[in-house]
Amino acid sequence: MAEGFSNALARGKAVAESAGNKPAETVNPLAVGVMKEVGLDISKHKPKMINAEMINEADKVVLMGCGRDACPTVPKEVVDWHIEDPVGKGIQKFREVRDIIKVKVEELLVELGVDDD
Repeated sequence: MAEGFSNALARGKAVAESAGNKPAETVNPLAVGVMKEVGLDISKHKPKMINAEMINEADKVVLMGCGRDACPTVPKEVVDWHIEDPVGKGIQKFREVRDIIKVKVEELLVELGVDDD
């Protein structure tokens, strides 16, 4: 969801890439559904394993609350948004998380000087 919002709101002025240390096989259908509710199609996104090249190319790394034991060590500026994982908690939790992510992405884009104006 964060990649979808980031790339849509940045409109080519910045590029976001989502990855994790334990990626799922596919994007969660509930995530796809709640993003469609706000006009964004993430159905073609593919979960990816984070790698050193991604980290080296990043200006900033955003963690989503994965916890110290699960998160990779990153030699970059890192911010942890501490967002609850909605998996297994129903569509309303996915909507709540979607809305939190959107606000966080908007704030980050402003901070980076890549607002949606």
